[in-house]
Amino acid sequence: MSRDAEVKNLEAISKAIDQHNEGCEWPAVAIEMNPFEVERLGWDSIRGLPVRANPELGTGAFRVVCAREEGEPADEVEAVAEQTVPVEPLSVP
Repeated sequence: MSRDAEVKNLEAISKAIDQHNEGCEWPAVAIEMNPFEVERLGWDSIRGLPVRANPELGTGAFRVVCAREEGEPADEVEAVAEQTVPVEPLSVP
């Protein structure tokens, strides 16, 4: 992956973390990506959040995992829309 693509992906993920934390009472606790992306990027964490493999996500996509998904009582949380944000696809050399 080119350095420019890696920087763009990191910027997109960082922006999504900020958007989540600004719009949800529960903080982001992890980032999920396709296992291929996790291996290819080699990132263990982004801004202190662990990077997790999720085979349900396509390559070039990621998902911000919310604290309310990590066992918080559902009756204390308002419904919040989830979104998958596309990132620049990786080129294979």
